[in-house]
Amino acid sequence: MDHPEHKEITILKETILPGESKTINMEIAKLHTMTKLKIPIIVERSKIDGPTILLSAGLHGDEINGIEIVRQLIIQKINKPKIGTIICIPVINVFGFVNQTREFPDGRDLNRVFPGSKMGSLASRFAYHLLKEIIPQVDYVIDFHAGGASRFNAPQVRIAPDNAELKALADVFNAPFSLYSRNIPGTFRSSCDKLGVKMLLFEGGKSVNINEEITQEGINGAKRVLHHFGMLNGSKKVSTPKSKTIYIEKSGWVRAKFSGMFHGYTKIGQLVEKGQLLATISDPYGKVEHKVKAPNSGYIINVNDAPIVYQGDAVYHISKTLEN
Repeated sequence: MDHPEHKEITILKETILPGESKTINMEIAKLHTMTKLKIPIIVERSKIDGPTILLSAGLHGDEINGIEIVRQLIIQKINKPKIGTIICIPVINVFGFVNQTREFPDGRDLNRVFPGSKMGSLASRFAYHLLKEIIPQVDYVIDFHAGGASRFNAPQVRIAPDNAELKALADVFNAPFSLYSRNIPGTFRSSCDKLGVKMLLFEGGKSVNINEEITQEGINGAKRVLHHFGMLNGSKKVSTPKSKTIYIEKSGWVRAKFSGMFHGYTKIGQLVEKGQLLATISDPYGKVEHKVKAPNSGYIINVNDAPIVYQGDAVYHISKTLEN
């Protein structure tokens, strides 16, 4: 993508010049109490031209680990670029963040209403403004997420299959796992793709939780991407993992065949063998104990951390192909 000298960046009618730092508050709606909710957009521009990268989180308001990653990138001044521009939106769905919920106040999942509508629902209007005001300025996005409903995700990036540039970016980010995942209609990722903006979607940890290891994986991956584009401040060090990211083309969910108390015996990211004991599901009275075994060999990329499960609940996500 071309980067003309001194490319103009204007967001919500505010222009950010080369070398400038500016926080722009996005106000789409008020709470029912008439309280204003401001979504800070933190823009840092180098005097030297280069790519524009958006680091975003909190698309789902309860996925706090992603918010913590972007917060750390700001507080450590990693968001001050050597060249180009870094835009940070730590909390996109500030409504959900206030309430510790996934959805918008109108009950909609913001990540299913893109590209949105100027006159649609609250979530739809917000999606519309995000795409209209921010994305036209951006070349690349790293969007940080966490697992939902007590399900803990191994640190991973998700990319659409058959896209060489995204594959190269996933190599650079070098999370423990990289999953090929088709774009879902209505998602932020799908809309960015249609507008020619390349996105890495990072998943790690679980909702309403902050995990130090997951946070560090997200920070380190973002630094590697910034370093790749020559954007990382010279005072910041880049760590290189001992092994390359493991690509996963196919995976499947193991579901609970019984309701009961859930006792897991496997660690996130662990390689398991077919038939290996993963967990037991028991009644509270000491009479029944059901075994949960691995249906195939693969990596555990998601674990249900809930102490109680119901029949049909997804309890493990296991890769089906082993490819390095």
